[in-house]
Amino acid sequence: MRLGVREFWTVLHGMLFGAAYLLAFAGGLAGLWSLRPAWLTAEGARERMRRLQLGLWMMAIICWATVISGTWVVYPWYRDPAKSSPRSQLLAVTDMAAWHTFGMEWKEHVAWLSPILATAAAALLQRYKDDLARRDDLRRATTTLFVLAFLAAMVAGIFGAFINKVAPILDR
Repeated sequence: MRLGVREFWTVLHGMLFGAAYLLAFAGGLAGLWSLRPAWLTAEGARERMRRLQLGLWMMAIICWATVISGTWVVYPWYRDPAKSSPRSQLLAVTDMAAWHTFGMEWKEHVAWLSPILATAAAALLQRYKDDLARRDDLRRATTTLFVLAFLAAMVAGIFGAFINKVAPILDR
């Protein structure tokens, strides 16, 4: 099996960056959820906070890498004006046009919410550190931003995987 440049970037964007972000979500959510004073010792809270800060910042960076590689590397190939481009293929078939008119158009916009929200969650964690364990409102706000970032990435990932299945970006 040989991957061309376009296939390589599509795999890097979706299967490496995107999948890594989505898979890491469970660990981040468990870490945020378990930041409760009744469940932690002082030393346990410090250790968990360092790990959680590193994890959330790494997830935000991976999320930015996913969206940036999708927007400025993979997406131009999708939208290539040539008749053989994935966009042209989808729009040429009436039953497939919705994959572009709804799926891709929605995906390209909702995907940008994910790194913004993931960065906001990491910034809240960085700013409030120990207060997150003591204050339910801060923990809920951070967790909500984190979950919304995941949901936006999940929607974008699902649409991206399905669109790539129906009209893949291939080397010519």
